[in-house]
Amino acid sequence: MMKFIYNELELNQVIETYFSSVEPLVLKAFPPKEKKKYLCLIPIIQVFDKKRIYTENEVNEILKQIYENDYCIIRRYLIVYEFLDRKTDGSQYWVMEESNEPLHISE
Repeated sequence: MMKFIYNELELNQVIETYFSSVEPLVLKAFPPKEKKKYLCLIPIIQVFDKKRIYTENEVNEILKQIYENDYCIIRRYLIVYEFLDRKTDGSQYWVMEESNEPLHISE
């Protein structure tokens, strides 16, 4: 599993470039580069309650509001980059503990 080193400026640039709105959170395009994908996921995971277990439908409904073009790819990358985890049958999803910390911010 790959995590990326980034700083606040990089994160803010990605948010400005790829989101049309932050309140409510609306992603206008999902970038092709992996590091930028990762940075886009950081504000998205903040929408989820870290103490809650979600069904796949609940995850989908939240992600549809953020990126209706292809919410499934967002769900997939949230799992790939270990922001979310799930049961193998896909019946339950939850926020990984680490993903609520400031992630890998370099000076």
